[in-house]
Amino acid sequence: MGALPVIDAPNWYETIRMGDGVTLIHEPWIKPFFRCNIWHVRGRDRDLLYDTGLGHFSLRRHVPLVTERRIICVASHTHFDHIGCHHEFPDRCVHRAEAEILADPRNEWTVADRYATDAMFDGMPLGWDAARYRILPAPADRLLGQGDVVDLGDRAFEVIHTPGHSPGGIALYERKTGILLSGDIVYDGPLIDDVYHSAVDDYVETLLRMRELDVAVVHGGHFPSFGKVRYHQLIDQYLAQKRQAGCHLLQAR
Repeated sequence: MGALPVIDAPNWYETIRMGDGVTLIHEPWIKPFFRCNIWHVRGRDRDLLYDTGLGHFSLRRHVPLVTERRIICVASHTHFDHIGCHHEFPDRCVHRAEAEILADPRNEWTVADRYATDAMFDGMPLGWDAARYRILPAPADRLLGQGDVVDLGDRAFEVIHTPGHSPGGIALYERKTGILLSGDIVYDGPLIDDVYHSAVDDYVETLLRMRELDVAVVHGGHFPSFGKVRYHQLIDQYLAQKRQAGCHLLQAR
């Protein structure tokens, strides 16, 4: 197997318009399992940026979309692949359970110590050195909790607290369109409940609650977007696995 191609900053990011004012920003040279979906939502008065990727190359410098208007930057959670460029945006939001990590993102707290390796890449980012990788501190300006609203003027995203993958997970739900920005609590790939500060019981409780949402499209933290039928399939598959494994929360259901 030959050496990976070396990718410079101007060729690192890709933007894909998804409809309903939603744009996917991603880093196509990172393998899908590790590649964070960064979601940009256009609003009347301000825009939303949900997660910011690996952070090796500047989002602000290389993705013009994120500098066009005032932006609210929300962390779905504080694993390294989701908060790498949060320090570049002044209006930062996170759940209070992970505010300390965003302010002091040590590699062992962000699971960078486990996953931020050369094995992530299909193309090597210019200047990458896994041993020197660090996320810059990005203290939050606003702490979000269950039921809070991220208001874009003509659009309102309700905060759903989603503990399980991590204690301060946040999904954002736009009731009028059925759009769910789900982060890492549910996406169309293997769901992770065994990393630092994951909790299976919390994960089960969260998915039981989230299954009742009337979703039209789910934009997850990884892998392609999907609709309502797949949403139910993914949740039910996870719950069935945990039921089979003897999760006490599911034994009576």
